[in-house]
Amino acid sequence: MQKYARVTASLITDLLRRRSRQSSRLLSSTHILDHPSSSSSSSLMSSSSTHPLSVATINDKVLKCEYAVRGEIVTLAQKLQEELSAKPGLHPFDEILYCNIGNPQSLGQQPITFFREVLALCDHPAILDRSETQGLFSTDAIARAWQILDQIPGRATGAYSHSQGIKGLRDTIAAGIEERDGYPADPNDIFLTDGASPAVHMMMQLLIRSEGDGILCPIPQYPLYSASIALHGGTLVPYYLDEATGWGLETSELKKQLEAAKSKGINVRALVVINPGNPTGQVLAEDNQRQIVEFCKQEGLVLLADEVYQENIYVPDKKFHSFKKISRSMGYGNEDIALVSFQSVSKGYYGECGKRGGYMEVTGFSPEIREQIYKVASVNLCSNISGQILASLVMNPPKVGDESFESYSAEKDGILSSLARRAKVSKLTHNQFLGW
Repeated sequence: MQKYARVTASLITDLLRRRSRQSSRLLSSTHILDHPSSSSSSSLMSSSSTHPLSVATINDKVLKCEYAVRGEIVTLAQKLQEELSAKPGLHPFDEILYCNIGNPQSLGQQPITFFREVLALCDHPAILDRSETQGLFSTDAIARAWQILDQIPGRATGAYSHSQGIKGLRDTIAAGIEERDGYPADPNDIFLTDGASPAVHMMMQLLIRSEGDGILCPIPQYPLYSASIALHGGTLVPYYLDEATGWGLETSELKKQLEAAKSKGINVRALVVINPGNPTGQVLAEDNQRQIVEFCKQEGLVLLADEVYQENIYVPDKKFHSFKKISRSMGYGNEDIALVSFQSVSKGYYGECGKRGGYMEVTGFSPEIREQIYKVASVNLCSNISGQILASLVMNPPKVGDESFESYSAEKDGILSSLARRAKVSKLTHNQFLGW
């Protein structure tokens, strides 16, 4: 523990030195730009003639965008990793653990066997016809692979698909949403994406026209939102979660921040709600969710529901309810509220971060707006097919009576139990730091 404490201190000290030097360089260059002398102007002209880009000439939105999850500390850690590989023994440690982001398989979590069997068979369909395959793969994985391949153009995971994703897979996901919520889901409302992050970017592209457009975001928040808002040229309008009530979301706080933004001439377009919370882990009560839905309806805001942690609930008295389920239970349909729900295969018990699978369910938008969302999706052609397949498997895992059901259930329960134990240890340790 002392060794890692020294390493952490060394990393932070080195990082602070680097940041100080970087700030000095930026201040120096800013001074030159604001007050050019003839010699400095000549130098700048000479520099610009030899290289087309500098920090001063790239898109200012890129400079404003910050993503701490993959920020300076990680960059420094990667540099140290390269040094360790080149010169073992150079530092007083021989391993770096990357805990800057939820990446469970990099830390030893095993994938769900059924999911990987289906993916393997879809990626190499030639083995489906071999006799030995029956002994290596479960019968339900083989059957599911055949079913999925029949839905893929050319039966090839290397082929492009429809820009919203393969229709048959969207049908499966819609059926899974309907089973979860108890309300109908339309596959045409579903856009399959390379994880939830591209879906968030697509919505920011749609909503943000200038710095005069604002997005209400929770604080604390996952930095994807602050980064994407800055990158697309909007304004983050913060609302603060109440730590005293378990990081609750008070609509009075939303109203306060909305009015403050309006007073500054900011047109707030949408509300981001992360439920279950990241990084705070809270699970909203149904009454609270109804208040949020009503707030968005009354204020004319798009509700952006980040629901990627819906499986990561570790206490028996809490339960996940999607915002779509809540809004439909209130009697609100597509004509009443604009709602976008995000899901990802990177979270939950699946932890398939590198496969880049996810989707957004878009409801309450006019056909004209839907066409524009589809156009933006089409610019990227389609999300990767393996990620699409995984998203469908997550929403339609093995059922009772399937050959893989028992092993699937054991793997799922084992992973969630392990995560629950770690969450408890993390909470206890954190509270000890704070002296609680």
